[in-house]
Amino acid sequence: MYAIFKEDALNLARAVYTEHAQFEQQALSEADLRASRERRLEQVLQHVCEHSAFYRQHLGGQVLAASAQGRRVGIEQLPFTTKDHLRERGWDMVSAPLGKAWVYYETTGTTGKATPCPRSEIDSIYNNTPLILRYRQILKQHGAEHIVGVMGPTEVHSTGDTFEDVMRSLDFPVVKMWPRSPVIGNQRAATLIEDLKITALVCTPAVAISLAKHFLAQGKDPKHTSVRVLFTLGELSTPQLLRNLGSVWGAKVYNCMYASQEASIMAVARPDHQLYTVPLNNLYELLDPDTGTPIDVASHDEEYTGELTITHLYPGQKPLVRYRTGDMMRVRRQPDHTWQVTPIGRVRDRLILNGRNVCAYDIEAALLEHLDGCLDYQIAIEQHDGTDRIAVVVANHAPGNLVLDTERAARHMRDALGVPVRIEVGETDAITGTSAMVSWKAARVHDRRVADDHERQAALKSFANRGA
Repeated sequence: MYAIFKEDALNLARAVYTEHAQFEQQALSEADLRASRERRLEQVLQHVCEHSAFYRQHLGGQVLAASAQGRRVGIEQLPFTTKDHLRERGWDMVSAPLGKAWVYYETTGTTGKATPCPRSEIDSIYNNTPLILRYRQILKQHGAEHIVGVMGPTEVHSTGDTFEDVMRSLDFPVVKMWPRSPVIGNQRAATLIEDLKITALVCTPAVAISLAKHFLAQGKDPKHTSVRVLFTLGELSTPQLLRNLGSVWGAKVYNCMYASQEASIMAVARPDHQLYTVPLNNLYELLDPDTGTPIDVASHDEEYTGELTITHLYPGQKPLVRYRTGDMMRVRRQPDHTWQVTPIGRVRDRLILNGRNVCAYDIEAALLEHLDGCLDYQIAIEQHDGTDRIAVVVANHAPGNLVLDTERAARHMRDALGVPVRIEVGETDAITGTSAMVSWKAARVHDRRVADDHERQAALKSFANRGA
């Protein structure tokens, strides 16, 4: 593991691995964890104020004043970093020149200017280590040997590289096979799965759906392939959707991480299929998305809902301080100092239906609760006589004679959301496969109460370019 690192990075990798392993084994005391996090926060604040032009201006005065007075900076006293800052300030955000980076990535740029996301060895060490530890636990439940197909973008996107490094560190061979590449495509990806006896796939739910549909169109049942495990990422993933994916593929499905190109790994799956934060790497806050007021996640017995904000606790290429992710979360505090988190959609994906705030997660969960086997859907929202109504088209790609009970599903969705619902079986637009590149709402929902926004236009353009 980490054999390609220089000696100083290799020493860091060993130290980080040891500390994360101790944390996973709950061998770190609360006092040691708190002291480590406070020390790392102070180090990161000094790092960004010294090396980042943006943070020197954004935070420098407060951090320097606190340091001169011999006191620590309270994180809640610092201003937020937003996506607009990343887009507008670009290279001013970074804390080291590109020549010091290990690899260069950037955001997709589908909904705005692409932002640079260079990463150093430090970034890779801190982010890959929790993946190595937790994915070892998951995969060993499904056999001692695996061949892993990584179906994520290459070029300037991190997914392919990250999972290649992680799976090779676990001693599993990797096949990088991006189906949306003109070089690969669904047919070649399907052939690789069958010929190489691939046992685990890493991909978005949309890619898993697309590939399953391809197999079925060829008269082949995905359940008869060698695939035993699906690691999904990058999109909204309700238990209902993952259940349906698992039933079609005959595989165990894990929503394996919560991450973004700009903020890296923020939560990782465990064998119980839930996502948990990584407290050694990030400081987490939950905010009221409308006011920015912090929510005190104090009780182990309550579930809290808000926008996730993170601060990196390692001095990498581009640490972020109080970065508002724009993602809504449901959070439960755990005894081991992690949060169990459930991503429920982006802040901007929230909808108001008949005066009631509804998130993406609840819409998908309500729709699919009684639609076992359904893989694809599309929603239209209309208003008649002052009442919001939902019309849904669901696709039935399941093999055999599966009949989707659309009437029962419509009743459940109506009761759960308080909106009249009509569901019919048909063909969805291929735009539904673009959600990881734009957003769930842009890909899945056509809100006819308002004019198309720039995100829906970006999704349409992405489909026209075949996801490129």
